[in-house]
Formats: sequence, structure tokens, C-alpha cells
Amino acid sequence: MRIGMCAARNTRTMRGPASEPRLQETDVQPDLELVSVRRDESFKAWYHGFPYRTVRWHFHPEFEIHLIVATTGKMFVGDYIGGFAPGNLVLMGPNLPHNWVSEVPEGVTIAQRNLVVQFGQDFVAHCTESFPEWRTLEALLADSRRGVSFGPQTSALIQPLFMELLDARGLRRIVLFLSMMEILLNASDRELLASPAYQIDPTGYASTRINHVLSYIGKNLASELRESDLAQLAGQSVSAFSRYFRRHTGLPFVQYVNRMRINLACQLLMDDELSVTDICYKVGFNNLSNFNRQFLTAKGMAPSKFRRFQQLNDASRVASEAAAALGKGIANAPSIVPAAQTPSHQHGQPRAAPAAYPPHGSPLATT
Repeated sequence: MRIGMCAARNTRTMRGPASEPRLQETDVQPDLELVSVRRDESFKAWYHGFPYRTVRWHFHPEFEIHLIVATTGKMFVGDYIGGFAPGNLVLMGPNLPHNWVSEVPEGVTIAQRNLVVQFGQDFVAHCTESFPEWRTLEALLADSRRGVSFGPQTSALIQPLFMELLDARGLRRIVLFLSMMEILLNASDRELLASPAYQIDPTGYASTRINHVLSYIGKNLASELRESDLAQLAGQSVSAFSRYFRRHTGLPFVQYVNRMRINLACQLLMDDELSVTDICYKVGFNNLSNFNRQFLTAKGMAPSKFRRFQQLNDASRVASEAAAALGKGIANAPSIVPAAQTPSHQHGQPRAAPAAYPPHGSPLATT
């Protein structure tokens, strides 16, 4: 039996309500997940399997809706520890540490274990300011800072919307997201997870060595990033840092930096203001051929082709909205991108175009 990285490692526990143990204290700090939301989207909807590099004790500044569709195991949310099974549905607030640890036989791989929606605090603030109706969600979102678990009845209503959301485009994404939030708001089968005494401390989390390094990389992608400099920043030798970095992110240093740069390039390619050459240097590559090669490896196509796909998707969105105005409904608008050329949605990558981010946010430190 294999159990993934356990949040409770090196901890002492106390019993909580309903005889569930609670994390009392731990010397394991959560890792920071860097969540990237595409410029043409308001929130991130994706899924991942198990094992997966985001399956570790971690946190992020975004809200998260998390639905388990396969496996059983233990979940850790704040100081809460409990069992989970398919249908487990939890809404979590910003910076609340969490992890779902599946129990599966050695060597078994699960392709799709959980579905995830992540949305930022700025998005919530804009909705609150723009839509008075959104304010009915304020109490639920406040409760989510302790983690809110929902029962099987609510989970059954949410799952088909969640599955559709993974492939939805344009306004349909907003409709599905708001429908999900309405279901969560009206749910009577909900329970708070972390104890009232649990204190969220993102400043303390972010001070850990790996999160300091990841934050530095994220802020300096356009500059030269050398592993020796980051090792010095972390107070380690280069060899020790290399092992440490790979253990926490799941990737070698150079591969991680290249992936982050490619993700930023994808964001910039969605606009027509910069040429591919300009974007190459803006994201930190020092020659165009290396940029094209790294982009092709990561996304399966050249940067120029990625941009054309985005333009096709924009045209499709315009056609959909025009169809809606004529009463045909957005869902009836014809697809422009042939299905055979459409990348899969595995690991958070949208089908209509390759993802502009690693699925996680960055491989953690990345749910």
C-alpha cells in the first residue's frame, strides 16, 4: 500500500469533534502553490490524477473548490484530519493549508482523482463590488477560511457542472461557476472543518526556504537566473540545493524556470501587441531558437501556432455570442478548432488551447 506525502508527518494530534483527530502542531511547513489564471479567464478549472506533484501539504492565496472523483484516503485541512471517498467536496479559503492523501496499491496510477476550481481574492472583490447579489455569498466565503465540507446530495449536484466546466469556454464558464456557487450557498449539508482556534499564517508559511526561492523566481523570470545564485539565496551548496529544489517542486531547476517562462509567454501570446521575438526576450530567453525549442517541447506547437489557435478561439467566442444574440444559444455556436488539433485537458490544460500555466499553479510547489 502506498500513501502519498502526509501532512501529519512529525506531528502531535488531539481529538476533535466527531472523534476526528486534529493537527495540534507540526514542524512541516506547507509549500506555496503558484496558481496562474489565464488572461482571458476569471478563474482556473482543471483536474489531476494520483500520484501528482501537487499532492503535498500546501497553500495558495486563492479560494478553491475541490471535488474527489476517485480513491479513498485521508484529507488534511488546517488542523482537521478526516477520511475521504469519491464525492468528497470541500470549499477552502485563501492560504488555508490542505492535502488529500490517497491510499492506492504500489504502482497504480489514477488518471483523474479530483476536480479543482481556483479563484482569486481580487475576482471575489470585483464581483462583490459589481453585483449586489454576490454579497449573499459573503458568509459562506468567510466560513471557507476554515474549510467547508459538503454532503453527498450537494456533491451529486455539483459534479456534472464541474465536469462541463472543464471544457467550457466563454460565458458558459461564468454561468457554470455561478450555478455551482449558488448550489453551495443553498446547501444545508455543510460542515466546517478546521477548528475556530486554527490560525492561518501565510507570512510564516512564505518565509520558509523553498517558498522564498519560488517567489524570487516568479518575480525575476525576465532576468538571468542561475542555480548557483539561488543556492546562495537558500544558504545551500549547489548540489544540496539541486536535490532540495527537485524534492519540493518535482522538477530540476532549469526545467522549472523554463516552464515558468513558457507559461508567461503563453499569457503574452494572447495579445497581439508583442512579436514572438519580443516575447522571447521579455520572458527571459536569450535566443529565439532556444525559446522556440522549449515552447515546442512544452506545448507541442510553435509560439506562432499557439497564437493562431488563440485567435481562432477568439473568433469562436464572437460567433458564440452572436448566436446567443440571435436566440440560438451559445452552446449551439460551431466549433472552429478541429477536435483532432485540440490538446487534451489533462492536468489543467484547456482543450481549446494549450494551457498557459503549469497545472498547479507552478509545480509547487502545485492542487
